[in-house]
Amino acid sequence: MVTYFPKKSEISRKWVLIDAQNQVLGRLASQVANLLSGKLKPVWIPFMDMGDHVIVINAEKVRLTGKKLEQKIYRRHSGFPGGLKSTVAKDFKAKRADRMVEEAIKGMLPKNKLGRAMVKKLKVYTGPEHPHAAQKPEIYAITQ
Repeated sequence: MVTYFPKKSEISRKWVLIDAQNQVLGRLASQVANLLSGKLKPVWIPFMDMGDHVIVINAEKVRLTGKKLEQKIYRRHSGFPGGLKSTVAKDFKAKRADRMVEEAIKGMLPKNKLGRAMVKKLKVYTGPEHPHAAQKPEIYAITQ
């Protein structure tokens, strides 16, 4: 028996539009990560990039459960001694809500070359408008 591996030309990629309004951040991120990796397709291979392009709109209206808004801390480091910067989720959401959603999704993808290729197919916007109307994205309903 021979295992079937699709060629790059045989992989079909759709454009998917997801509205993040009133969605819980972690649940949204896990479903978007599945779409980006292609796990929802009938022919899925773990070491191939088979996922779709995903557009997330209304990132500023995403929800965090519990006390995460006041207690969750986002950290980044410049690489220099004493270069650690910390931001509370409430402030981070007010300034860069799109970045908060991107980081949550990126954290659920593989930490290698394949994961970096998947992240390139993700587009996150804070408001309801996006410049990808020409791709005719189909609306994907998030299940909770």
